[in-house]
Amino acid sequence: MKLVIHDLTTEEWEKIAADFGDCTAISDNGSIRPCVGCFSCWTKDPGRCVIKDGYENMGALIHHADEVVVISRYTYGGFSGFVKNVFDRSLGYVLPQLAFVGGESHHQKRYDETKPFSFIFYGHDLDQEEKAAAFRYVTAVCTNIRGYVKEVIFREGGGLPAAWVRTEGKPSGKILLLNGSMRTANGNSAILAEKLAAQLKTGSETLLLRDHLSDVTGLFPAVENAKALVLCMPLYVDGLPSQVVRFFETMQRGYRGSRKNVYVLANMGLYETQQLVNLFDAVRQWCSAMDFVYCGGLGIGAGEVIGTLMAQSPTGFGVTREVLQGIANLAEVIDTGSRTEEICAGPAHFPRSVYLAIANASWNRTAKRNGLDPKELYRRL
Repeated sequence: MKLVIHDLTTEEWEKIAADFGDCTAISDNGSIRPCVGCFSCWTKDPGRCVIKDGYENMGALIHHADEVVVISRYTYGGFSGFVKNVFDRSLGYVLPQLAFVGGESHHQKRYDETKPFSFIFYGHDLDQEEKAAAFRYVTAVCTNIRGYVKEVIFREGGGLPAAWVRTEGKPSGKILLLNGSMRTANGNSAILAEKLAAQLKTGSETLLLRDHLSDVTGLFPAVENAKALVLCMPLYVDGLPSQVVRFFETMQRGYRGSRKNVYVLANMGLYETQQLVNLFDAVRQWCSAMDFVYCGGLGIGAGEVIGTLMAQSPTGFGVTREVLQGIANLAEVIDTGSRTEEICAGPAHFPRSVYLAIANASWNRTAKRNGLDPKELYRRL
């Protein structure tokens, strides 16, 4: 049986449902909540999400399907906010442990299978560059969740509003750091945002996206009044976290303020910073759609090590030296209102093999702290 994940309206789906035969369809009933990054689906109740909103068993649904079909509006090179939310909540399909796959670090399989995924993107006048971005993104997703791309189809119609022509921004003298993580103040995004704010000579303000999820339009005045916008966030399933995608979608539909310079401060648990390419590209595409100015940013790999050691290593010394220098460089670029290429940084003199060994051992320790036999991490549903 096929599993179909889609963002269509009920009426749109009913027109094409017969084309997919006897299938299980996952659609937006308004109840889905963002992944909070608690990793309970890995270390407390393996395979199941702790959020009980009807989408807590996505990993098992993917496993039991013969094929997964994804129907999504083309959104900044990837999925719409809802479809991305479903994938973010599917972490339990793979294991927390990492392995080398195709020269990169990726999660190990929970199931002895390589699931076929077909993707159908719809949007207005998608060009070859946009189609290539979508193909690159779904390839990265399937590589990391250990499936394979069976087919990618593009169809016309149903895109987001066209770009709004904007005026230059009204510099308020403050830089807005928007933390797009759902984690607490001890999360890596918060730690890195704090380090960046400390390096900025221009005054800054940090806001948490999670505090505005019920109505993200409440952030519009802060964006309008900011001199520049810095998006601080983790990599989720090879791209933007779903709550950030939804914020972007809402901004594109409703923000009518002035043009802004936009910077990125991204981090991830995987080792290789090149795996942030789709996240950076999504922000670039969003800026184009918004008539904002994409100014580049900093991508940080091996985030779990960096976040832990950031408070322990003196500034500019040791394992975090490269990251701290990257933050200082990004702060200078932001202060001067200039642009940069994507800066990539990771733990200095910290071999990938050592990082993977430490990361994998830490999952066992976390399971034990949660009262779970580490063997249960490999549970299948």
